[in-house]
Amino acid sequence: MTAPQDAIRARRKLTNRLIAAHDARRLAPFFDPQATLISGEGGLLLGAAAIIAAFEAQFADPSFVTYLRTTQEVALDPAGERAAETGTWLATWKDAASSGPYLAAWKKVRGQWVIESETFVTTG
Repeated sequence: MTAPQDAIRARRKLTNRLIAAHDARRLAPFFDPQATLISGEGGLLLGAAAIIAAFEAQFADPSFVTYLRTTQEVALDPAGERAAETGTWLATWKDAASSGPYLAAWKKVRGQWVIESETFVTTG
């Protein structure tokens, strides 16, 4: 059986590949329907539909290249049903980049890890 930390790391790598491919629709199953996201500049997105719509808007920008999230640590709750992923993120456009730390809360739903919330902070 795959360790929860390894499963979350693998799901993060897959989301990175989907973002690089600009495939917003395939990102939907990675988010809880009630997921929240705080963007690097402090904007709030409520719900998976809003998060996917934001990805679609980014992907429509011809200067947007990708987001890359690099996991540094995954910590589990005692029951093994929720996890905190911390790491760094990098956003690239053809003429610019920004980066910073992030925190993602994951939860297990019907045996699959989904993102409950993400918070990104722009520091670079």
